[in-house]
Amino acid sequence: MARLAYLGTPELSVRPLRALLDAGHDVELVVSGPDRRRGRGSRTSPSPLKAAALELGLATTSELADLVAPERRPPELGVVVAFGRLIPPAVLSVVPMINLHFSLLPRWRGAAPVERAILAGDATTGVCVMEVEEGLDTGAVYARTELDIGPAEHLDALRDRLVAAGSELLVEVLAGGVAGLPTPVPQAGEPTYAKKLDPAELELHWERPSTEVLAVVRLDRAHTTVEGRRLRVLAASAASRADPPVLGLAPGTLTADTVITGDGTIRLDIVQPEGGRPMAARDWLRGSHLPDRVRLGVPTP
Repeated sequence: MARLAYLGTPELSVRPLRALLDAGHDVELVVSGPDRRRGRGSRTSPSPLKAAALELGLATTSELADLVAPERRPPELGVVVAFGRLIPPAVLSVVPMINLHFSLLPRWRGAAPVERAILAGDATTGVCVMEVEEGLDTGAVYARTELDIGPAEHLDALRDRLVAAGSELLVEVLAGGVAGLPTPVPQAGEPTYAKKLDPAELELHWERPSTEVLAVVRLDRAHTTVEGRRLRVLAASAASRADPPVLGLAPGTLTADTVITGDGTIRLDIVQPEGGRPMAARDWLRGSHLPDRVRLGVPTP
């Protein structure tokens, strides 16, 4: 088994860490983001990965330089899962590293590969275990697992499946220790880049085609406005042929529980009004007393 350092930050990096420990690997140091404010008030709290590492009794740090400190024997290998920072060459020259990336490289290099796959309408995605280089997700690939994306699958569900598949793949790749790593294969094909999601991209633009609107809803944080108040749209679906005609109605017009889009209609399934709880769209409509054919996403005068 290998002596490892483990680098990550968000909740999705916790399960692979546990899988490596369960497989018998020695995680000597966990490197994560610094403690920061994560809610109201002035108190700081650790990242999800650091919190899990502390519960597991593992040593933690937020400084990459600690990996190559003179007083410390460097680990055999670093494992990176959603760390959020590039590893400088001075560290990579001492500690070789592999990265668990949530796409089929070279498609969707970068910070938001799962979100970009959904927005692009990809039918497949996957996970790769790759070499860490100075460049952004450019390293050769040790192994990959491909997964289909459900046509209506939401971000959280897809990410959970990718984390499960990635955890298994990491354990498989490291089954023979560092000396037993398979020969990596250089990436082939045209790269695409998954830039970090801008909050503005989560606003629903009803003039867009229905497929694009539904893709944003599947990111689990979509929102619009109704009479000047924010409305989160947590679930929606393609409308049936029996829905009301759309001729002459502007995009964003709400007719019963369907909304006019740029090329048709979609049905609201679950919404969360500003200051309220998630609920079935029909329950929200019954209690909202909205005017007939109100338009969503239109600023109030």
